[in-house]
Amino acid sequence: MTSGSIIYVDVSVKRGELIGIKRLTAMATVTLSVLFTACSREAEKSELTIYAMDTVMSLTVYGDDADRLTAQASARINELSSLWAAGDTGSEVGRLNNGEEVELSPETTELISFSLAMGTQTDGALDIRLYPLMKEWGFTTSEYNVPELNRLNELLDMRGDIHISGSTLALPQGTEIDLGAVAKGYTGDILYEMLSEAGVTSAILDLGGNIHVIGGKPDGTPWRLGIKDPRADGNIGVLELYDGAAVTSGDYERYFEDDGTRYCHILDPKTGRPAANGLCSVTVVGKEGRLCDALSTALFVMGSEDAERYWRSHNDFQMILIEIDGDILITEGLEHSFTLSDGTNSKVQIIRS
Repeated sequence: MTSGSIIYVDVSVKRGELIGIKRLTAMATVTLSVLFTACSREAEKSELTIYAMDTVMSLTVYGDDADRLTAQASARINELSSLWAAGDTGSEVGRLNNGEEVELSPETTELISFSLAMGTQTDGALDIRLYPLMKEWGFTTSEYNVPELNRLNELLDMRGDIHISGSTLALPQGTEIDLGAVAKGYTGDILYEMLSEAGVTSAILDLGGNIHVIGGKPDGTPWRLGIKDPRADGNIGVLELYDGAAVTSGDYERYFEDDGTRYCHILDPKTGRPAANGLCSVTVVGKEGRLCDALSTALFVMGSEDAERYWRSHNDFQMILIEIDGDILITEGLEHSFTLSDGTNSKVQIIRS
């Protein structure tokens, strides 16, 4: 295993070569799904499904005292969710959006600081100040609407610069934030640390399609994750993951259609409109869930060419890009862990540094 790599694909190709990768049978239909197989070694197992952060989450923990640790993880998720709900006037983020000056918890301070840094690092492709635009499009209420250009520009111009002084923050007038692009990834990091410190060596946390795993399965083999086909039922492929995070963002997760045009919930911060740069799905794999979460959104906004350039200038993640025409681009760190599902006709290109 090379430094910084989490998972690999079982192929060997030359730079830029288009290949057909070994097929596997599709086994699931969600963005990132866990493909369970029988383990060769018995281990105490605790499973819990909850609804938090506007999504269904599933926690599976193996080892001694698994039930207690799973319950603790669930409680921690609910605690974090109560801090970051943008539309809840009692949450820290909700109070900020309501114009209050707020003494932030350490978790919220760190998450906002990280998000602002990633916004700078991605040249604005990640922007947590789009909550008014999300509301205008109807993605927060499912009462969908295609705004006029003048209205979009008005809302874009209302975004002010955010500066945290210690742990106290007040947003500029008219500015509202939403941490949805990073919250689940950061939650996964917090749970990973908590469970690892308690001695857990095998667990999988499915936080609404944001996957974070501790080690491998109890028998030592990697976890197998199904990656959703963006334009069909079932999986387009299967990814093997050991001790890391995998996060997918796609235009099929939340969208509406109007006059034959698909409008997805991932907004381009430069235009205020749904991102439309030739991608329909981005999966990011790495050690940190918050980084994977942030980049899955930012790279989707960038499009394939800029995403490739960004990856080449960084060495802390791997990615799978699925283009609207069905072609798949994967970075070289995934060469031994990604396989296409049976019946998938997509071509796969390996992106090399």
